[in-house]
Amino acid sequence: MPHPMSNPLQGRHASARATMAAAGLDALILVHIPNVRYLTGFTGSTAIVVMTASELIFITDGRYTTTIETVVAPNCPGLRLVRVDPTFDATLARIVTESGARAVGFEAAHMTVKRFDWLRSALRTSGGPGGPALQPVDRVVEAIRVVKDEVEQETFRRAGALLDAVAGDVLRTVRAGLRECDLAAEIDYKLRLGGFEKPSFDTIVASGPHAAMPHARPDDRVLAAGDLVVLDFGGVYDGYCVDLTRTVSVGEPSQEARRLYDAVAEAQWAGVAAVRPGAPVTDVDEAARGVLERHGLGAAFCHATGHGLGLEIHEEPRVGPRRADIPGVPPAGTDLVLEPGVVITVEPGAYVPGLGGVRIEDDVLVTRDGVEWLTRVPRELRVV
Repeated sequence: MPHPMSNPLQGRHASARATMAAAGLDALILVHIPNVRYLTGFTGSTAIVVMTASELIFITDGRYTTTIETVVAPNCPGLRLVRVDPTFDATLARIVTESGARAVGFEAAHMTVKRFDWLRSALRTSGGPGGPALQPVDRVVEAIRVVKDEVEQETFRRAGALLDAVAGDVLRTVRAGLRECDLAAEIDYKLRLGGFEKPSFDTIVASGPHAAMPHARPDDRVLAAGDLVVLDFGGVYDGYCVDLTRTVSVGEPSQEARRLYDAVAEAQWAGVAAVRPGAPVTDVDEAARGVLERHGLGAAFCHATGHGLGLEIHEEPRVGPRRADIPGVPPAGTDLVLEPGVVITVEPGAYVPGLGGVRIEDDVLVTRDGVEWLTRVPRELRVV
């Protein structure tokens, strides 16, 4: 069903082409499927796009040609379909040569060395000394994707509301006697039943001693009285990923467990309070981390405070501590300044071997005035 808002692709194309022009590029080869989807609306798994100043030349095979002709092309300005003949790479080399482009960017983070070597050799053979020259580029599309447009923001609001409903159902399901793996399977089922295409990552159910491991994999451990249970799950809605974590207690928590939970809850509030337009993203991490350090739990917080969300579960910006400058190494988004339209998670945690762990995570949208909570499931320690 068409989205009620206007087609945003034209604006995305203009932004990408402006970046290309600033870099002196005549064309850009896109092989990263989330970037292809962002610029075209294509939801399949296999395609290459060559963006020029006037066209998006879409290369794919017979599995998707009808979809491109009937669904994608009518909604994507300037798209031209080219069927693979005989292989993707041979078709790409031919299209680049025929385009007349001289400076051709490629996504260095997403093209293998083997493909690059073959393509460079093929272009030299077909184009000669004055033919296309490949230039590695980074973040041409990813940098645009950081700020979500109105269509994306509305998608996130809908996805957040769906995830709230699923989470409420999940929290009513948790009880002593369940195996972690069975509860994880139930969560995945509820995500699909609740309107999501699929889980946005492997669901985490970590109970008792497993809760002290931030990314523990659910196994056949049985939830028992006295356990803290970390539940981290999310879903994909209309291509976009949302993500939420709650920690529950099986039976009344110990005083130490309650103290751990309250410290993490305070840290999350502080992190969200630091979300505002114009703030460096590192301020969010520092606010949350500072609370845990004041509670003597600095060493128990062993990961970043959050991450960007979008067509991928982990996108820019990384909501982590400031990094020392390393020559030639990009700062992974930690130098970004928050602006309206950025969507991030805020998910501090504390993990204590022998006691367990606590993580609380919500998705938020940066607005002109501050922050909008996209997930609103009650955050108090639920006792089951």
